[in-house]
Amino acid sequence: MIARNEQKTENTWDLSALVKDEAQWDREMKKLSKEFRKASSFKGTLGRSSDSLFAALEYYRNVSMTAERLGNWAFLMYETDSTDPERMKRLAVYQAAAADFSQRFSYFTPELLSIDTAMIREWMQQPRFRDYRIWMKKTLREKDHVLSEKEERLMSLFMPVSGSAQKAFNDMNNADLDFGDIDGEKLTHSTYALFIRSSDEKIRERAYRQYYAGYDRLRHTIADLYSASVQEDIFTSRARGFRSSLEAALFPDRIPVKVYTSLIEAVHEAFPVLHEYYRVKAKVLGKEKLHHWDCYMPMVEGFRQKHTYDEAVAIISEAVRPLGEEYRSTLIDGLTVKRWVDRFENKGKRSGAFSAGGYFGEPYILTNFEEDVLDSVFTLIHEGGHSMHTWYSAHSNPYMNYDYSIFEAETASTFNENLLSRYLIDHASSEDEEAYIIGKNLDDEVATLFRQTMFAEFELNVHRIAERNEPLTLEVLRSEYRKLLEAYFGDIMEFEDVSDLEGLRVPHFYNAFYCYKYATGISASIALSERVLSGGVKERDDYISFLRSGGSAYPIDSLRKAGVDMSTPAPVKAATEHFARLLERFKALRGMD
Repeated sequence: MIARNEQKTENTWDLSALVKDEAQWDREMKKLSKEFRKASSFKGTLGRSSDSLFAALEYYRNVSMTAERLGNWAFLMYETDSTDPERMKRLAVYQAAAADFSQRFSYFTPELLSIDTAMIREWMQQPRFRDYRIWMKKTLREKDHVLSEKEERLMSLFMPVSGSAQKAFNDMNNADLDFGDIDGEKLTHSTYALFIRSSDEKIRERAYRQYYAGYDRLRHTIADLYSASVQEDIFTSRARGFRSSLEAALFPDRIPVKVYTSLIEAVHEAFPVLHEYYRVKAKVLGKEKLHHWDCYMPMVEGFRQKHTYDEAVAIISEAVRPLGEEYRSTLIDGLTVKRWVDRFENKGKRSGAFSAGGYFGEPYILTNFEEDVLDSVFTLIHEGGHSMHTWYSAHSNPYMNYDYSIFEAETASTFNENLLSRYLIDHASSEDEEAYIIGKNLDDEVATLFRQTMFAEFELNVHRIAERNEPLTLEVLRSEYRKLLEAYFGDIMEFEDVSDLEGLRVPHFYNAFYCYKYATGISASIALSERVLSGGVKERDDYISFLRSGGSAYPIDSLRKAGVDMSTPAPVKAATEHFARLLERFKALRGMD
């Protein structure tokens, strides 16, 4: 694997829109640290007059904008090379300063919420408060869960410790774990995706066993880390007066708990078609039983599509045309000449992919593109969906309410995947190619709808166990995960002793109750993409308006305006029915009963 300094410049992202160089960051960070120290000067003034409140809000907005920009730069630099001590140091400096600011400013929300609500609402009618109205409305909703000033200060003192389990896991997962080699090629998170799809079952099995052996060696440590993360969730939720960790996680987006539990119920109802999918996969592979290392094999063997990065961008350009020229040209410029993307793997770079945009700079994308894996094209258009969501939101809203929820974000990303799937199916040159793309689509919907729901159910079960004050031992975690493996995969699957270690290697588990958003997101995106593709200008504009809305509305409200009601189980059921239709079409193309 190449070192970071061996990457070609054109294959790396250009962060100069955030910060030009290390010297500038160091200067601005020192200045920001001084600004942070002014935070306490507004204490006791917020309720004196509208002038006093406005001054405090202006201060908070200005330091927050600078902090976001400098923090994003430090984070993005670290994520591309976590072995560089200078990058580690700068990120740590920023995090320490942010924690200090949080402590100094901890009085702000309790003091704000102690002011008469009617008076605040009256002040908000003044024109100068226009950019703060939505933010203030959402803040006032938190009144029942904000603590006293002293208690908030204690919570802020906890901030440097908060997330320690997640950081330790990520460092271990991205930098320390060694999975060995497969026939002279290094086994990494990225190459594992290649090996696990090898037509040679011996290679698949070897890669699987080596990969999980890495986690097996550290299983007790990882279990302790995850248990600590769950306990942190419980501490925070109880400290703020929520009835459960799930309720606390859903509260900021005003998502009813029923949305989460209904998702699980709807997916359980679709187990018959999910189990049929695995039976079809076994038949395709000529096997009576599947092993865990068979799950990622393409439904159509012997058909491969290899794409260079530039070829992937050309395909994406055509796939997103239904969203209009502004969307298409902005995205393609970002993926190419504007260098939004850090494209390829290097030593110390974070595995996987993400989009990390902000109000300033570009909506940056980290990926580890592999030419031999069609997933890389889907990943690129997926992250492009996130980035365009950020681009529209940042260009359409004031800073205080530009940031949208993750609940909405996963709709924008999987929407783009649906466009790509439809484009590739429509332009298939043969039944084999159509079957290959449909098979890929089936695999992706299993990964996003069914598997993410399984992850969501695991998180819910584990948190409930811990909330009953029962210990989360390694054995408990593995047992709970194995039960779900058996339920979701059905009796066609034969699991290995290490199969349930999968529950210890999912980074999203350290961001509690995140995974369900993938499943709800793809459910919403299937409905919306079909609406746009079968509609006209109005349907397209409704969707673009959703992207522009940013954080100006709660997610269920903004999605409802776009054309889908996520407060009901109907979109999830429609998504499972869509999956069933795809499976039937695949069976017809392959001559299966």
